[in-house]
Amino acid sequence: MAQRLLLRRFLASTISRKTPQSRWAPLISRALQTPQHSPGDLAVTPSQARPLHTTRVCSTTFNIQDGPDFQDRVVNSETPVVVDFHAQWCGPCKILGPRLEKVVAKQHGKVVMAKVDIDDHTDLAIEYEVSAVPTVLAIKNGDVVDKFVGIKDEDQLEAFMKKLIA
Repeated sequence: MAQRLLLRRFLASTISRKTPQSRWAPLISRALQTPQHSPGDLAVTPSQARPLHTTRVCSTTFNIQDGPDFQDRVVNSETPVVVDFHAQWCGPCKILGPRLEKVVAKQHGKVVMAKVDIDDHTDLAIEYEVSAVPTVLAIKNGDVVDKFVGIKDEDQLEAFMKKLIA
């Protein structure tokens, strides 16, 4: 039912922009015909349809898959990277993660964020001396330039980002 509704909305918006003079005209007009439903069902007519808009998603946060992925996407990155070492069982990590993502998104691509689950990637946690979670590293040109352990508020996170970008 939901798919049919979306199809109708799409087709109705297409028809409202230009008159169908193609080989698809019979198919489109048939798809827009209101089917017979019982009184409790909802039906959408072309006049009720609204245009469907999509937005481009800019990915500034990614999960690390393995050591070579970390090397490629973090150490070799030309863009400064905030690395969030976290764990699924960590309560403060669940609070800090979304805050970090929000602050990184505000930087509009000047910084990206890598998420590393310490249970899946213990080798990386040991290599970067992560002894508690959440641990956040700032890496620029392959070098750790700043670090903090524990939870921070948004103002502190923004100051952390500004130091990394500068």
